[in-house]
Amino acid sequence: MQKLAPLKPADLPAKGPGIGKVIGPGAILVGLSIGSGELVLWPTIVAEYGPTMAWAPLLGVFLQYWVNQELGRYVLATGESVYTGFARLSGFFVYFFLFISTAQHLAPAWAVASGGALKALVVGTEGPGETYVWVWLTFLGIAATLFLAKYIYSVVEAIMLVLCVIIVVGLLASVAVCSDAETWKDVGRGVLDFGYTDPRINRYQFFAALVFAGVGGTGNIFLNYYLRDKNMAMGARIGRIVNPIRGEVESVPSVGFIFKPTGENLERWRVWFLDFRLEQAVTFWFITSLTIMLFFVAAAATLYPAGLVPRGFEIAVTQSEILQAVAGPAGYYVFLIVSFAVLFSTQLAIIDGMARTISDMIYVNFPRAQERSLSFWYMFFAGAWIVIGCALAVLEIPPLMLFVANACFAGLAMAVYCPLTLVINHRFLPEGVRPGLISTLFLTVASLVYISFVVYAIGTVIRG
Repeated sequence: MQKLAPLKPADLPAKGPGIGKVIGPGAILVGLSIGSGELVLWPTIVAEYGPTMAWAPLLGVFLQYWVNQELGRYVLATGESVYTGFARLSGFFVYFFLFISTAQHLAPAWAVASGGALKALVVGTEGPGETYVWVWLTFLGIAATLFLAKYIYSVVEAIMLVLCVIIVVGLLASVAVCSDAETWKDVGRGVLDFGYTDPRINRYQFFAALVFAGVGGTGNIFLNYYLRDKNMAMGARIGRIVNPIRGEVESVPSVGFIFKPTGENLERWRVWFLDFRLEQAVTFWFITSLTIMLFFVAAAATLYPAGLVPRGFEIAVTQSEILQAVAGPAGYYVFLIVSFAVLFSTQLAIIDGMARTISDMIYVNFPRAQERSLSFWYMFFAGAWIVIGCALAVLEIPPLMLFVANACFAGLAMAVYCPLTLVINHRFLPEGVRPGLISTLFLTVASLVYISFVVYAIGTVIRG
C-alpha cells in the first residue's frame, strides 16, 4: 500500500444556475434507505408491539441527515472519498473498511427479499419456481442496468427517481385504503412519546432497527461517489465511472484537490454547500421520513390489529393479502409492486455502491491497481458481487436474519467512521469550510449513539 500524495491545489469550480445540478444523490439514498428498516425491521416491530416507538426511526433518519452532511462536506471540498481521508490518517482504515463493507453487504438480503416479492407478484407465493430462481431474475435486472449503461450513475439516478415515485404514490394509495383517523392518532402519539421503548422488545432488535432507519452503515458513504459522478463542487475535477464496454474510460486521479480560502472560492463553496444541504433535506430526510411513517401506518392498520407478526419478505405478502381483503386485488398488487420496487432499488444501490467503494479503495491505495482504470475495477467488482449473490441465494437464508446481521456490521462501521469524519473535516479542510459548532454537535451525538449500539451488541454476545 502506497503513501498518499498531498492534496493538489486547485480553485473550486463555480456552480451553474438551477437546481438540476444537485438533485439526484439524495434520491438514490432514499431508494437505498427504505429497503430494510422501513419495509422489514420497523413494520415487524409495529406488528408485535404497536406504533408506540414511532419516534425512534425518525430520530435515526434525523441523525443520518447530519452524518450525510459531513460525509458530503469532505468530498465536495476535496473530490476525494472519505475513505481516502481516513487512509491519510492510517493505512489500517483501508483494510478495516474493506472488511466491514464486505461483511455488511455481501449477504444478498435485499435480493432474496425482492425475489420473494417478485414471485408473489407474478405467480403467487405457492407458484412454480424456487425462490432463488426469482432472486436470480432480480440480479439479472441489476446486471442489465449496470452493464448496458454508458454513464452508470445517470442510469442509476433515473431508475431510483422513478422507483421513488412508485413507492411514495403506492404507499399513499395503500395507506388511504387501510388506515383510519385512530391509526394516525396512535402513530402520532408514538412520535411524540420520545424515548419510550416497549419493555418487551429485544434491545438488540431495537438498536438494529434504529441503525437501519435511513441508510445505515457504509451505505451512507455511497453518497461520496454520487456527488463525484454528479460533478458537484470539487468532485467535478474527478472523472466519472464510465462503462468500458460502452464508451471511453475517463482518467481519474488517485488523490483529490484543495482550494485556498479566498473570497471567491468561499463564496462558491457557500453556494454549493447550501444547495447540497437543501437537496439532502428534501430528498433524503423528508422523503425517507415520510415513507417510513407510511410503512408504520400500514403495519399499524393491518398487522397489529390482526396479531400477525410475519418474518422477512413475508411481511409484504401478509400486508398485501390484508389489503386485498379491504380493497380487492388492486390493494394486493399495489402493495406488492411497492415492496418489490423498494427491495430492488436497495439491492441495485448496494451493488453499485459497493463496486464504487471497493474499486476506489483498491485504486487509490495500491499502485499496481492503477495499471487498470477505475472503471475497469468498478465493472469487475460489480460482476463479482452479482455472481456471489446468486450463489448465496441458493442457501435461502431467511431475510430477517440477514438484515439483523447487516445491522450489526452497519452499527460498527458508523461507530468508527462518524468520529473519523469529524477528524478529517477539521484536520484537512481549510478555514471557512470546516464543520461549525452545530454540525460538530450533531455528528458527535450520532457517534455516541452508534458507539453505544456496538458496546451493547458486544455485551450481549459476552453475556450469551
